[in-house]
Amino acid sequence: MSTNRILLMIFILVFACALGAQDTKYPPQNEQIPGPEKPADFPAWLSDLQHYRHERLIRAGYHGEQYARPELAWTQRAFIQPQMMKEDRYFYDPVAGRYTVDRYLDDLEKRYGGIDAVLVWHTYPNIGIDSRNQYDWLRDMPGGANGVRQMIADFHRRGVRVLFPVMLWDQGTRDEGVPNAVATARLLAEVGADGVNGDTLAEVPLNFRLASDSMGHPLALEPEGAPENPSEALAWNNMSWGYWKYPIVPMISLYKWLEPRHMVNVCERWSRDKTNNLQFAFFNGVGYESWENVWGIWNGITPRDGEALRRIARIERTYADLLDSPQWEPHTPVLRHGVFASKFPDKDQTLWALINRNEYDVVGAQFDTPYAPGMRFFDLWNGKELQPDVQGDVATLSFSMEGHGFGAVLATTRGMDDALDRLLDYTSELALRPLRQYSHEWKFLPQQLVEIPRTRSAPSAPEGMVKVPGGMFLFQVSGIEIEGGNDVGVDVQYSWEDSPRRHHRHSLEIKPFYIDKYPVTNAAFKQFLDAAHYRPKDDHNFLRDWKDGKFPEGWANKPVTWVSLEDARAYAAWAGKRLPHEWEWQYAAQGSDGRLYPWGNDWDTAPVPTPEKRRDMRPPTDVDAYPRGASPFGVMDLVGNVWQWTDEFVDEHTRAGILRGGSYYQPQGSMWYFPQAYKLNEHGKYLLMAPSADRSGTVGFRCVVDAE
Repeated sequence: MSTNRILLMIFILVFACALGAQDTKYPPQNEQIPGPEKPADFPAWLSDLQHYRHERLIRAGYHGEQYARPELAWTQRAFIQPQMMKEDRYFYDPVAGRYTVDRYLDDLEKRYGGIDAVLVWHTYPNIGIDSRNQYDWLRDMPGGANGVRQMIADFHRRGVRVLFPVMLWDQGTRDEGVPNAVATARLLAEVGADGVNGDTLAEVPLNFRLASDSMGHPLALEPEGAPENPSEALAWNNMSWGYWKYPIVPMISLYKWLEPRHMVNVCERWSRDKTNNLQFAFFNGVGYESWENVWGIWNGITPRDGEALRRIARIERTYADLLDSPQWEPHTPVLRHGVFASKFPDKDQTLWALINRNEYDVVGAQFDTPYAPGMRFFDLWNGKELQPDVQGDVATLSFSMEGHGFGAVLATTRGMDDALDRLLDYTSELALRPLRQYSHEWKFLPQQLVEIPRTRSAPSAPEGMVKVPGGMFLFQVSGIEIEGGNDVGVDVQYSWEDSPRRHHRHSLEIKPFYIDKYPVTNAAFKQFLDAAHYRPKDDHNFLRDWKDGKFPEGWANKPVTWVSLEDARAYAAWAGKRLPHEWEWQYAAQGSDGRLYPWGNDWDTAPVPTPEKRRDMRPPTDVDAYPRGASPFGVMDLVGNVWQWTDEFVDEHTRAGILRGGSYYQPQGSMWYFPQAYKLNEHGKYLLMAPSADRSGTVGFRCVVDAE
């Protein structure tokens, strides 16, 4: 036999042994490990998983230093973390011009027991409407960096940690000039944030750990997904989200299994029934992403789920140290079909987290456990001490669990302490009203169209305006939101509709009106400033491309931008005009034949400016540069130069402006940038927070006057 053949055989044998060493009968499925198929499989299943964990960590050279750092220890207690849109109306009051952190937190405390951390979402879906990058969007929040720092201090005062996202896909807007890891560490240190959520990332890269440490302000790292190499990136990603599957037999968290101190926040943002999410989170001893405002679309937690979350969180917070137990034993044996338990032992205390996957109540004996004299047992869910049935050295524990409900038992040799006493008082009071008595009905959040008062009727066309005759108009338009599908609650709700939805069709009678032939220009807006001496209270980004109250030379006939909806309304009121309703804008652009573009049904590059695809924007084009873009009524510059303000919609949690016409700016490299709406049967929904953040380099406006 040749030497080469011998070497080849040795390689094959070594490789085969290596493969066998990694073998497991229960291989992970993405972020989860399947449970045993039947209770009798439990001992072999647990032994297999323990061996898998031991070998997996050895192969990765795993170390848990990041979990032992005092400054990151809070991650192991951050059980409840919502993703919060910065535009949420409970979070900021644009009229008072202040953050309302207490109002936001008080609402969550009332509805589901409060939170431990919050992910403040400041970018998508608005990012990409202009060249501002993700760091600009944070700096443009009300009050700038100083205001954000104070807002974070308000959260800290209430014991809540604050994270912001990082978008590594944001490579099409303005170049920050330094690597993302450095830019993120620098800005979040400046504002005093606690952590980073890696949007769309399976892992936050190691350079983020190094960069934040070098700033002397270590940030917790939380990928949206889960580490691609779970025993390497797990070492510096102290947190992650859980996008899980929910079979009847609960699966366990791969990352929690490998590192019991790792915090997972289970997330299923579009789910309306949170039962599976909450049961699997509790069974695994991990947290929950209590996300309700999903890109301005309200997917609220029902009262039943909110009450379950309140009780789960209180138990987890009280016994967080036990939930970190390296001796965690998921699928520990129980006595009832459809009931599953996880055991979290310590030297003198053990916590059982139980879930009832049956739709019916389970009452009576639930599980057996070794017994020693002096041991006491407490039903933490119902707030009372249990009297075990002791046979020799085995105790049988009996209690009740609701259908699709929860249970929690503590065994202790310590006796009562203050934490246990407080918890029992709390849960015994809550247990007087079972979960079934709370509504589990999901409801959409209704919206209202903000009124636009009519102007004084004009007998003839004011200067620079075009008459649009009245008549019946078939108004058809769809929202261009990237997510949400056609679910109820997506997009907006017109006054003739009984719920918000993406697609709209309605015949309405339009009264005659006059509309500006062109968008309002810099020169026209300058006349307004000189005459009215207008200066907004919140003036950040106001006319950002002007200098010393003057627009750049040669810009007189370009559309004015960097004006908020409030700025546009102020101009209109001064001019004796108003902003158009969206259907008026569309009728002026489309006429009565339902065309897709002002000039016809086929897209044509000749009537619109050349798109800007570089990271930095050029200025808009003069409003009269493309006469071939005229509508049937002779209205110009409707599509492809700058977006134009029309209506505003509000609900309890969100405000949004409806933008029409699209713009010339098209950032490249990602599907997540604010999409364009060049077609006349499409509109953009732009989430509103405050003028400082709402103003944009691609948003202008035109006005209308009502006709006699």
